[in-house]
Amino acid sequence: MPASSSSPSHSRSATWLALGAIGLWATLASLSVSLAQVPPFLLTGLALLAGSLIALPLSGFELRQWRVPLPTLALGVYGLFGYHFLFFIALRFAPAVQANLVNYLWPLLIVVLAPVLLRGLHFRWRHLLAACIGFSGAALAIAGKHSLDAGFAWGYVPALGSAFIWASYSLLTQRVAHFPTAAIGSFALLSGLLSLLCHVLLEPRTALSLSDALLIAAMGLGPLGAAFFLWDAALKRGDPRRIGLLSFLTPLLSTLLLLGLRHEVPGWHVLGATALIVGAAAIGLRQR
Repeated sequence: MPASSSSPSHSRSATWLALGAIGLWATLASLSVSLAQVPPFLLTGLALLAGSLIALPLSGFELRQWRVPLPTLALGVYGLFGYHFLFFIALRFAPAVQANLVNYLWPLLIVVLAPVLLRGLHFRWRHLLAACIGFSGAALAIAGKHSLDAGFAWGYVPALGSAFIWASYSLLTQRVAHFPTAAIGSFALLSGLLSLLCHVLLEPRTALSLSDALLIAAMGLGPLGAAFFLWDAALKRGDPRRIGLLSFLTPLLSTLLLLGLRHEVPGWHVLGATALIVGAAAIGLRQR
């Protein structure tokens, strides 16, 4: 049975840990804009390698905490590498706004799949309603004033695949034998190496400036590093359905941060997205 919430203190700590991960993921778009000249697999590979180093102090520099059974390691690589691989493929074959929108089905999928994949959780219409409202808010935040093409693009398929991978990875880590959160370092390390292999095979060689290196390090220590450790710790302590609903805050916060960096005033779509996502959280996070 998932550690969802045997106690209110566990539930509160899970919420704060999840919000920490969400806050870090919200910075990803802004960092990515500043690193637009760096090929995505190179960027992801280097950032994941940097992020894996967080496991060193987290484990007290005991590398044995990085060791996990092979199926667990495979699950970790499936989540971290598989998600990014399919998402980058999606961005190559579908418009970026639409691909990102399809990708943000993953919080909804967490809510829907949690009772299927985890014992002790039951389907609640309230959670499904809240997840649908939250996705509407995320869609409004992502699409904003952009017009959405009506046509189908092949890239939507890997975008949906990336959403499914992240949702199923998040839930299945609660099904395997317990592992220390520091073991996320081994997931990030191997995923980073695979991403660099994809760079060698699929992308042109690129020289990095000192500014690029510093921003990549920031990305590795934040949204592609610490966020994964916080996310794992949150899922170990809380109800994944509630955490999934909180995750709809990510595209909203990301949009607000981008607007702030550009010194733009949030439009009606951001205000509407805020109302929908906060409303979804109010419905889904109620204890009864």
